[in-house]
Amino acid sequence: MTATAVVTGASSGIGAATARGLAARGYDVVLVARRADRIEALAEELAKEGHGARAHVLDVTDRAAVDAFAESLPACDVLVNNAGGAIGTESVAAGDPADWRAMYEVNVIGVLNMTQALLPKLTAGGDGTVLVVSSVAGHVVYEGGGGYVAAKHGAHTLAATLRLELCGEPVRVLEVAPGMVRTEEFSLNRLRGDAGAAEAVYAGVPDPLTAEDVADTIVWAVTRPPHVNIDLLVVRPRAQAAQHKVHRVTPEEE
Repeated sequence: MTATAVVTGASSGIGAATARGLAARGYDVVLVARRADRIEALAEELAKEGHGARAHVLDVTDRAAVDAFAESLPACDVLVNNAGGAIGTESVAAGDPADWRAMYEVNVIGVLNMTQALLPKLTAGGDGTVLVVSSVAGHVVYEGGGGYVAAKHGAHTLAATLRLELCGEPVRVLEVAPGMVRTEEFSLNRLRGDAGAAEAVYAGVPDPLTAEDVADTIVWAVTRPPHVNIDLLVVRPRAQAAQHKVHRVTPEEE
């Protein structure tokens, strides 16, 4: 029987790349996101390539909708909690509580909703996997990142606590924490649509990570033998030694 993998935030970036990677490894992939056109197009693309894929429009912060979605699934073997995002770069003193609340809702409560709703099916399958895509922001703080850092610390804590609580159960809990990843939307959304500011984030950085780089890491972790648990894997580009230590080259050096 083909294993089923649910990927949240599958409409773009890391989520879409992860869905492609898992489909290529033989999983039936359920694409979850709010944008119907994006995930339906991806499901069609994967189906044309001979993969099992279907789209399900869902807001992971809507618990009633999440519960209904979980009830509709015959089985779930892998849950990739990828839906998330950042809003703003204001200081703690200047941050908007509404932005902090929104980031916490999707990065933490969204993970909680999906995990709680699907855990019975993940357990029943005998070899379930929950993977949380956190961030290096969930491990090291930095100025201007307070709300996002707090939310990703919450996601990391959720994963670590769940791993303790499920010890002895047939479910692994994995965490992949990416560093600087250049995707089409993350920085643009964080900087409220300012394309110039979003581009400046990566200016001069030789080869920041791509969505495919992170997806490759996620697929590798998920496809380890069932007794192998990748508790935490931090993945950064070579140019980024830490949040505050990034190598950049000038145009003359490129």
